[in-house]
Amino acid sequence: MKHLNSFDVVVVGGGHAGVEAANITANLKQKVCMVSMDKGAIGRMSCNPAIGGVAKGQLVRELDVLSGLMGEAADASALQYKMLNTSKGRSVWSPRAQIDKRVYEKQISNTVLSNNNITFLKGEVVSLTIKNNTVRGVVLRSGEKIKTKTVVLTCGTFLSGLIHIGERKISAGRMGESNSEGITSFLSSIGLKTMRLKTGTPPRLLKSSVDWAQTEIDLGDKNPTPFSHFTNNFFPKNTPCHIVRTNKNCHEIINKNILRSPMYTGEILGVGPRYCPSIEDKIDRFSNQDSHMLYLEPEWENSDQIYLNGYSTSLPESVQLSSLKKIKAFEKVEFLRPGYAIEYDCFSPAQLKSTLESKDVSGLFFAGQINGTSGYEEAATQGLMAGINVVSHIKNEEPLVLSRSDGYIGVLIDDLITKDTEEPYRMFTSRAEHRLVLRYSNADERLLEKSKKHGLLSQEKIDILHSKIEIKQKILKTAKKSISSNTVKNLNLKQKIKIEKYVKRPSVELRLILEKEGLLTGPGKRPDWLYLEALFEAETEIKYEGYIKRHLTQLKNELKNESQPIDVCFNYSEVVGLSTEAKEKLCLVRPQTLGQASRISGVRSSDISVLMINLLRK
Repeated sequence: MKHLNSFDVVVVGGGHAGVEAANITANLKQKVCMVSMDKGAIGRMSCNPAIGGVAKGQLVRELDVLSGLMGEAADASALQYKMLNTSKGRSVWSPRAQIDKRVYEKQISNTVLSNNNITFLKGEVVSLTIKNNTVRGVVLRSGEKIKTKTVVLTCGTFLSGLIHIGERKISAGRMGESNSEGITSFLSSIGLKTMRLKTGTPPRLLKSSVDWAQTEIDLGDKNPTPFSHFTNNFFPKNTPCHIVRTNKNCHEIINKNILRSPMYTGEILGVGPRYCPSIEDKIDRFSNQDSHMLYLEPEWENSDQIYLNGYSTSLPESVQLSSLKKIKAFEKVEFLRPGYAIEYDCFSPAQLKSTLESKDVSGLFFAGQINGTSGYEEAATQGLMAGINVVSHIKNEEPLVLSRSDGYIGVLIDDLITKDTEEPYRMFTSRAEHRLVLRYSNADERLLEKSKKHGLLSQEKIDILHSKIEIKQKILKTAKKSISSNTVKNLNLKQKIKIEKYVKRPSVELRLILEKEGLLTGPGKRPDWLYLEALFEAETEIKYEGYIKRHLTQLKNELKNESQPIDVCFNYSEVVGLSTEAKEKLCLVRPQTLGQASRISGVRSSDISVLMINLLRK
């Protein structure tokens, strides 16, 4: 059996989790080997042509402060930007962009493959070399071995991947790409618990076969904000998407053939996401609705391939076509690829520490869809965090663990390791109880010091983030001044008041008042958007001041017991007063802190009280 070179880190997989893990570990001066079955698929956007969205946009912003790739690559390839949730409170505003897949994938691939600390190896990892419960290497299907100190598994939907299109079944990780069979069996053999999940993708339409006159144009924002704090020359495109709606005739065909969907025949055993149902599931569950909205999204600039967002399905291809042809815009529609569902293996993330390292095998990390998540952004942030903590593991230094109050990344990882993942996990703002202080626009302030502590950013990028924070602080200081006599008169105010007090009124904009007072300073050497976002964040803090203060007081009280450590070998079965269910769940998850224990499904507040008393005694 041939031994290849020795590495500090082996990253298995080249998707969104894999590229972030490989890039950050390489940038932190580790010798990395990325093993993947297809060099051309590095960073591939295998499903929708978009980055960000509700809560996902916050993840990308946080990832950017921690030196992730996704934000800058999205800005370099964006076709259209939109801020979502603007009809709601600012704490849940979320950036999203349509992306040119080809440009995005090329940028990611070039970044990874040009890194001198990354070696790409085409192959399939089928098992690991483990000694004394510690990773020592990986074994390829070819029989070759690679020695390594650590392994990051980011296998996506490739583990025993099975595609369903009606009655057809195709073994594949994605359409046209081979699946991976060996590693699941090996990991199961060493006692790791597996799950079977399902996700889906809609058909891709031939652009010239669509009657565009029968669609509604959907443009992006006129004055958008980029994802990355480090995007300088920001001249965004505004390429239109289009909208159509299904109708009763379309639904009738789907209803007649619904039992031909493997979701309804029992052929698909994996659990799919409730929040992103297939078209047949929508029509079955929401039978009172006569139509559903579908978005036609270009997959790259001047693309001949259109992504039909909202029509995820595993129906037979002929049924997909005949149902869509009942929509006026699609009377002559042709497919470049039908929609399909895919089942795949993943591993229960309750088996992981908050660093995403296995509780049972030292040096083995998991990131991405292998942990039961769904979405590019969720995968990328896990890959980045796993990569950062791999380096901490190698150097025997303090890991980077984000709490639920630090960011959406902290919420994501805490949810994964404490809650039962019975369906593909997707981030929502509703999952973050501290969302009032976890705004997309303050990710820099929340995470900059942690990023600096772990040496993640260049000094140039640190200076950019510091400058935005300083601009905001100057604006807040300026807002403490009183409004001038002239402005008081112009606004028909009874007396002088401070700018910040006046801005708290619902319809008042801080920018307009500063303009009237001649106090707008401008961005200086920084991009206009950076100054405007600092202004927006300052206004948000002023308007939300009372709510934020109350929330921070509440948070301070909650954190008192949050970090109380629990020994991994703690014997819950001996604790008198714990419910039987709590004992079972605590033994399964083995939480690292009392805070984690309190969030485990099935563990009641009374169980936590009993546990707290026992921990204090010990």
